[in-house]
Amino acid sequence: MIIRNCAGGVVFRDDKVFVLKNDKNEWVLPKGKIRGEQLPPETAINRVEYETGVNAPKIVSSAGETAYEFYSFSRNQAVCNKIIWYIMESQDEEYKVNLEEGFKEGGFYPVEEAVDMITYSQDKSLVSLAYKRYLEFKDYQEKLNYA
Repeated sequence: MIIRNCAGGVVFRDDKVFVLKNDKNEWVLPKGKIRGEQLPPETAINRVEYETGVNAPKIVSSAGETAYEFYSFSRNQAVCNKIIWYIMESQDEEYKVNLEEGFKEGGFYPVEEAVDMITYSQDKSLVSLAYKRYLEFKDYQEKLNYA
């Protein structure tokens, strides 16, 4: 089995989160393989921008880890993707889905709507938990600004 270390972003803009529809019609979060000497946070930021066109250079917090396995017909063996996730914040809702990478559509959706759309249960849980952490961060940030 091939083990691939990946990183991705759960990108929020206020009460919305960014999700993508891939070439298998699955609603997913932006992520990619960690290459060379890149650090996981760098990979997350780069993949979010590459796949979505979203400028979210600010990592708020780590969001957790997930893993899934699939069979790669091109490699003729099983692959396990281990993903480190980061909570990220976009300053606006500008995006440009990378159609050349096989993504069909995407956008910022209200969190509850996005959770219903997302294909995999572990990603649904990830977004729900990340949103709670994101709101705590925003609340803390507001308290600092008024202190």
